[in-house]
Amino acid sequence: MQALRVTQIGNSLGVILPKEITNHLHVSKGDTLYATLSPNGLEVSPYNSELEAEIAIGQAFMNEYRETFKVLAK
Repeated sequence: MQALRVTQIGNSLGVILPKEITNHLHVSKGDTLYATLSPNGLEVSPYNSELEAEIAIGQAFMNEYRETFKVLAK
């Protein structure tokens, strides 16, 4: 566990992530992180779990109508 200090950034508050954490998350300047409240506290991830669920629905739809898409692509 690593302690993070909350700091003033303009009119907002922010946390500076140490290099070890950004390396572990595979993120760099300009990337987006997603924070989710969980029973264990706050979870931070570079992956948007809501988007992943939407992509899974889209993939299932495409698999179901694969033959239709093949005909339409001609």
